Amino acid sequence: MGRAALNWSTQELAQKAGVGANTVNRFEAGQDARVSSVDKMRAAMEEAGVIFIADGETSAAGGPGVRLGK
Repeated sequence: MGRAALNWSTQELAQKAGVGANTVNRFEAGQDARVSSVDKMRAAMEEAGVIFIADGETSAAGGPGVRLGK
């Protein structure tokens, strides 16, 4: 959802996070990914303004998700 909010392709996220495009694709398909790769993808999206909302945090939808910061 974070990648979609930024309107990034898998290639763009991979490049900005310093991981392979196959890593992004596998992670988005629900397959295992290295924690370090997930951390890199998250950091790249957060740097671009994505805010990750954990379960139990306040959000309009009442559950986990993402939003873009101002």
